[in-house]
Amino acid sequence: MNTNYLFTIQRIKQSYENEEKHHPSNKYIVLYRAIKKCIISIELPHQWTLPSTRVLANEISLSRTTIVKSYELLLLEKLIESKQGSGYIVNFEASTTKENSAPLNALDGSLYPDISSKGKSFLLNISLINRVTDGKGVAFRPGLPPLDIFPINRWKNLLNTYWRHTKSSGLSYARSTGIEPLKRSIANYLNISRNIKCDHQQIIVVSGSLQSLYLIANVLIDKGDNVILENPAFPNVHSIFKSMQANLLPIRLDKEGIDIEKMNELSHLNPKLVHVTPSNHYPLGIKMSLKRRKELLAWASKNKTLIIENDYENEIANNQQQVPSIFSLDTEDRTIYVGTFNRLLHPSIRLGYMVVPKYLIGAVEALQEHSHRFVAPSIQVVMNQFIERNYLYQHLKNITEAAEERHGLFVKHFQENTDTMYLENTSFSSLHVLAKPYAPMDSNQESELIEKLAKKGITTHALGKCFIGNEKQQGLILGYSSVRPTTLIKTVKKMTQILQK
Repeated sequence: MNTNYLFTIQRIKQSYENEEKHHPSNKYIVLYRAIKKCIISIELPHQWTLPSTRVLANEISLSRTTIVKSYELLLLEKLIESKQGSGYIVNFEASTTKENSAPLNALDGSLYPDISSKGKSFLLNISLINRVTDGKGVAFRPGLPPLDIFPINRWKNLLNTYWRHTKSSGLSYARSTGIEPLKRSIANYLNISRNIKCDHQQIIVVSGSLQSLYLIANVLIDKGDNVILENPAFPNVHSIFKSMQANLLPIRLDKEGIDIEKMNELSHLNPKLVHVTPSNHYPLGIKMSLKRRKELLAWASKNKTLIIENDYENEIANNQQQVPSIFSLDTEDRTIYVGTFNRLLHPSIRLGYMVVPKYLIGAVEALQEHSHRFVAPSIQVVMNQFIERNYLYQHLKNITEAAEERHGLFVKHFQENTDTMYLENTSFSSLHVLAKPYAPMDSNQESELIEKLAKKGITTHALGKCFIGNEKQQGLILGYSSVRPTTLIKTVKKMTQILQK
């Protein structure tokens, strides 16, 4: 018998015996009241499957007719519903009742210990994070690769092979910073693709870029420490550092990248960290020049600052023209290199990495041991095989070709169908494009436009949300690469109709 049925029958039986003892009546009435109490008290939760009439009759020693009558009364009250092929399902959601309609966080705070200042800070800044978790549609959600060309069967075969050959010893704890074979494969991959030469022990395997930044911030940042960020920047990035109670120092960009002259004006503040996206600045698409990268390293050396090089889409950005990574130019071990497979394969894989200076390895590992412990070894082993068998390189070639084709289609049909907005940069160097309005737009108009598009099933991110401080620009960040060509053309036309209005 299904284990869930055993627990369910136990609950119903206990409730039935209690009800019969205190409120004796016809057996089907007693059973009806007993199950109703279990449902209303959420002992049997919404959408929970009840035992069949035959099973319940056998287990609590009642006739099947009695069970059927009880279920019929519950059906009349709409506390349960009958679904073909599934039997009887609980149909009572406590959160919809008046008694339980208050928000979950609306309890009397005086009854409990205070949330820490850091906890309050994260609560305050959660709205900065761009997050969409409903799983509905992919047009034109930024941050997604061409999902439809991911080699699912190849990945599935590797995963099946892992579980076929793994031993019980492989089910124990793994090292928090990652399994050694994957770390070596990532080190080799970075050496070939970005000329990054590092010891594989410097590589920390994580669930994605956001976790990398969370670990770095926890290891290095105390309340009030200064952190330099490009302005604009990933909202998720300034959310992390703001939540860690750092003092954010936004620096504008010029055509070569982050403005070093402006950074010189802030040297007296002794910033601990500088976060940059040099391969392809998010969201403006500016590529930091080689000259500026060297200037940034010299500035960091002079000011004893660490650089976070967030190379989130380097495989796309450096496809045509390679510019050396800041890490490869660094001779003082003061660059933290952050990369992710989530934007190359698919976000649900939850796999990224960072290369940290040697002096930080112990502190980062200790923090991981105290928090998420490790990424699932099965995923790490399969990813290692994916790299070793050259599947990753083949997939990179495929997604670059698909993304470039889709980029061309998006640009063409966007420009042909609207004259209210223009694309800031039409070169293929990223998996997103930036659309700006010809006429001035304020933050309220930007939000209204994003909401209108969302109602038509089109997801976009706000450019204004990327800016730190009062000087903001408005526009739409649009991810085109995850949409199949035929759907892309139709959806662009649907979107531009809204933009024209």
